Amino acid sequence: MSRGYRVALLGNGIKPSLSPALHMAEARRLGLDYEYRTVDLSGRRAVDLGAELRRLEDAGFDAANVTHPFKQAVLGHVAELSPVVRRLGSANLVLLGDGRRTAHNTDVTGFRAALEGFLGDRGSGDRGSGDRRSGGTVLQIGAGGAGLATASALLDLGFDPVVVHDVAPAAVEAMVDRFSGALRGSGGSLDVWLPRADGVVHVTPVGMAEHPGVAFDVDRLRQGAWVAEVVYRPLETELLRRARARGLPTLDGGGMAVGQAAESLRLITGLEPDTDRMHAHFDQLVTEG
Repeated sequence: MSRGYRVALLGNGIKPSLSPALHMAEARRLGLDYEYRTVDLSGRRAVDLGAELRRLEDAGFDAANVTHPFKQAVLGHVAELSPVVRRLGSANLVLLGDGRRTAHNTDVTGFRAALEGFLGDRGSGDRGSGDRRSGGTVLQIGAGGAGLATASALLDLGFDPVVVHDVAPAAVEAMVDRFSGALRGSGGSLDVWLPRADGVVHVTPVGMAEHPGVAFDVDRLRQGAWVAEVVYRPLETELLRRARARGLPTLDGGGMAVGQAAESLRLITGLEPDTDRMHAHFDQLVTEG
């Protein structure tokens, strides 16, 4: 009889999340008895994350994915931090049980795997389009929570320089400090860096269904520059549409979404998910949703 797993997602406004369907479908394909529940904490005056985690442990849950706005606060309620979490100060997965809680960040590994597959020649598993390039200057637009994960992945992949731009200069400064100066701030000017960039990673809410538009002028990019997106609703944002119209290689936000889910499954179960199969299911869920 297969081992059973119980997993929860803690966060605000998470009822539309694709994570439950994505996790459970792949777990079933792996022969597992796997339950994934959402615990929407919206509307509460105060949230006691320690109490929420204890409740899950008492109910026999094996893990909890954690999303906005608790990725940093949850660190005060765990016993161990993975090296990536120590680097970022942010987690999106807590493994429960055995009297200890261990925090992980699968956003980093998820984005890194997606970008590696895009920039390399990974055949049918590739989520990108067009010729792939690696190395050189990368401009990251967005210095929020998700930007910590993408910036970490970019540094791990050896891009130099990695330049960060945000409409909030203080956020850029905080991110540069977090990574001990390994990142470079844009100085507030996109016009200087867009024509120099070999690739651009977009990590802001602009382009989501509720925040339409684009965060920068795609026409400022040089021919051959690639564009990576983390927004996945819609899967084809206006940014990607404009980039593809110019013939630029693009990576949609599904790559990171599936990558982090696959890495979470791997850490929770010890089994190897089929990421190609998960991508296909993700596309189906987005289409149907």
